[in-house]
Amino acid sequence: MVDANREPGRFLLSGSANFLLMKKVSESLAGRAIYLYLRPMTRRELMGTTGKTPFLVKMLAGGKPPRRRGEVIPLKDQEVLTGGMPPVCTGEVKNRELWLEGYEQTYVERDVRNLASVGDLTSFRRILRLAANRTAQILNISGFATDAGVNVATAKRYLGLLETSFMISMIPPYLGNRASRLIKSPKVFLADSGLASHLIGLDSFNGSPLKGHIFETYVAQNLMAILEAHQSRARLYFWQVQGRHEVDFVIENGNKVLAVEVKSGTRWSKRDLSGLRAFLSATPNCIGAILAYNGKEQVSLGDRLWAVPLGTLLS
Repeated sequence: MVDANREPGRFLLSGSANFLLMKKVSESLAGRAIYLYLRPMTRRELMGTTGKTPFLVKMLAGGKPPRRRGEVIPLKDQEVLTGGMPPVCTGEVKNRELWLEGYEQTYVERDVRNLASVGDLTSFRRILRLAANRTAQILNISGFATDAGVNVATAKRYLGLLETSFMISMIPPYLGNRASRLIKSPKVFLADSGLASHLIGLDSFNGSPLKGHIFETYVAQNLMAILEAHQSRARLYFWQVQGRHEVDFVIENGNKVLAVEVKSGTRWSKRDLSGLRAFLSATPNCIGAILAYNGKEQVSLGDRLWAVPLGTLLS
């Protein structure tokens, strides 16, 4: 239709296109199509602030946190547990768990079986739930295979399918050698913190050791959505010196690097800054390091180092 009538302004918007990449499509649409990621709804969308320039964009441009105007609204536990699936986070459905259960069943029993020829749905569902329990953690493929009762090759295939169908995202490590980023173990994140909570069976954070991981997952899905929409060339990584230091997120945009450590609590200690300080020391082109905590005050903690509310980081 486009070739037959070159009239500007006409377009076709289609969803769930990534599954088509797994099949033999005769027409590539090269030069006539673009593929965009549609993440779960962001906090900016839910709060109606998408007309404002994101904090991250200003930070990457200016090299320091911009002044915050207006009240900072901390993240609520229930907000993180709910996630960003549109019918759930907008309150369209009354029974969150029932909707998520239907979403899981439809995805596993219809989409995966029909489009990817997965014979053993029990093992596949086990891999999906293991991914939820290990969200925001470094991928151990052998551990996945052992716990799921499948061989390593099958575990790799199932995880690849989960990533291709946008159920999980893999964030690679930030290393000096760019090529080595492709062969080191990534961090695995479920696509939505609400779906992760559902698969784990988590309806509150009372005494849960997974609270930090679910908060980090919620931050990850927001960061990815903001960067893909406003800084398409930026890339998201994590940093770790084995057994010594770790930084949850490293944003690389051209020759600029920004480090972000996430804390779900309202307070922090000097110990929480060790990874960020180590990264600043090891990375001369790092424009800043942020300790993102769930409080309200933005504080300078030294050269290129700030404590920033999570509510501000995701704004």
